[in-house]
Amino acid sequence: MAGLRSFFNWQIGLLVILLVAIVFYFLIGMASFQPIHAIPAKDIPLLIGIIICGVPLIFQILFKLFKRDLGADSLAALAVITAVYLGEYLAGTIVLLMIASGEILETYAIGKASSVLEALAKRMPSIAHRKQKQSIEEISIDKIQVGDYIVVYPHETCPVDGIVVEGHGSMDESYLTGEPYFVSKAPGVSVISGAINGESLFVIQATQLPQDSRYAKIMKVMEESQQKRPKLRRLSDQLGAVFAPFALISALLAWYVSDEPVRFLAVLVIATPCPLLIGIPIAIISAISLSAKRGIIIKDPVVLERLPTCKTAIFDKTGTLTYGRAELEEIVSLPAFKNDHLLQKTASLERFSKHPLAEAVLKAAEKSGLTLLNVKRVSENPGQGLLGTINGKTIQIISRKTLTREYPDQVPYLPSPKPGMESIILINNKLAGVFRFRDTLRHEGFSFISHLAPIHQFTKIMIVSGDRLSEVEYLAKKLGIKEIYAGQTPEQKVEIVRQEASKAPTLFMGDGINDAPALAAATVGIAFGHQNIVTTEAAGAVILESSLAKVDEFIHISALMRQTALITAGGGMLLSVIGMYFAGIGMIQPVAGALLQEGIDVLAILYALKLTWQSKIHVDIKD
Repeated sequence: MAGLRSFFNWQIGLLVILLVAIVFYFLIGMASFQPIHAIPAKDIPLLIGIIICGVPLIFQILFKLFKRDLGADSLAALAVITAVYLGEYLAGTIVLLMIASGEILETYAIGKASSVLEALAKRMPSIAHRKQKQSIEEISIDKIQVGDYIVVYPHETCPVDGIVVEGHGSMDESYLTGEPYFVSKAPGVSVISGAINGESLFVIQATQLPQDSRYAKIMKVMEESQQKRPKLRRLSDQLGAVFAPFALISALLAWYVSDEPVRFLAVLVIATPCPLLIGIPIAIISAISLSAKRGIIIKDPVVLERLPTCKTAIFDKTGTLTYGRAELEEIVSLPAFKNDHLLQKTASLERFSKHPLAEAVLKAAEKSGLTLLNVKRVSENPGQGLLGTINGKTIQIISRKTLTREYPDQVPYLPSPKPGMESIILINNKLAGVFRFRDTLRHEGFSFISHLAPIHQFTKIMIVSGDRLSEVEYLAKKLGIKEIYAGQTPEQKVEIVRQEASKAPTLFMGDGINDAPALAAATVGIAFGHQNIVTTEAAGAVILESSLAKVDEFIHISALMRQTALITAGGGMLLSVIGMYFAGIGMIQPVAGALLQEGIDVLAILYALKLTWQSKIHVDIKD
């Protein structure tokens, strides 16, 4: 971040030097100072400005040329060199001024992008709490050894992979595994580094060194993704690669026909594609501003140029296509019970529980307008579930596994299992019903997925998730998505994304830490929601609101930006071609050509700014 700010300040400094040089050029010219040797005195400030500012910029451009990157700025470098050789210092200074302006706009557009690896490191605690006999000491996380007993306090991030030896509760592993629910923890259950503890205190025994833990592996694959991220060619460079050879040939032809090298310079000055160097960055800045007003944060401006070209869309499941939280989907009551009565009793008891499914039951009861009943003698012990008494009847909420172990006589009455999570309800030790839960599909999910191919020309749509196969299959069937990958680790996700990106420009969208490497590896990565700093740093853009309609809006904004940029660049280059013709026949001199190019820039800038004034964005789906 400091390096980006320093680079931006350096560019501003160059711009100021060039402006000062031009001012002194006119002041000395009006004072009629005598020439110094063969160089007119008024040209001295321009020459100094060209040396100070032009040399680093030209070397930067020449370095690109050595890499066979004939971009939009190569003509500008050639024009400056030619202007100095012919003594047309003012024309060369004006061209440098345009280059510096474009660099400043480009740097401004990049904005405040920061390091995803730094964000990953910051998320992990630097201190761990090691338990030794009856005391607890704070140690650096890198001093944890296999076999150490580590205390994880409520709401802390687990520092290392291990096994629970004390404590009962739950941890949020959704950002790491892709599974949408809090995971219950009890002695003997494994925990993974990076998981966020819930309300309980745990003592875990480390089974891995911190550098070998699950979170460290995610960091490693994230670093590899950053290093292997393909270099995308900017829109201005793509257009410049076509326009630059045409302009160079035109300039050489004008020189050859007229035998006047000044015409070569005049054509080059007008041909300097400043609508590409300035107009396109302004269109990008305008789109960034428009996106921010709509709750979309652009981390990397390249996504605005690349999103309209994407043909493959890959989605994570949990928190992206779904809401990322459990909802009560079905109540299966035995004949002696009614659904509402069973829901009322269960919700009355669940309000005393910290289990992640309790909230879903309470919301379902509230939606049905049920009044909660008084509960006595509530207890929640590991292996026994939640227990309480309502109107003299014992209500118990347990798992299928506990029912099979503790109440084998009730197993024959138990409905067959289905994908998703479930709670078993007992009344007076008799099976009363089964509550089934699912991570619910976003209500706009089907309309969003179904419109990607016909409206936005996506040719392939996939789900790549860390969740269980049954859950992913269920969701894919509802959305009409045929290609799915379930139970994928971050390493597997990033490999799938790389393979798809090698075939066609690829959009990946996710919201968890386990998605960060894939977000970085995709042509365009979009993070859904802003709760996780690691994911948002890895993505090129962040959708702040949890809505697929906002994603559709962003696709439209990027398409509008690309259209605006192409018209800006195309119109500017067309006017430049007309000016090049008149310069080629000797009707426009280099300085006049530079000023004419400035006029073309103004028109390009005004058109590029139209996105700033855009008030409405068309979307195909609604929230």
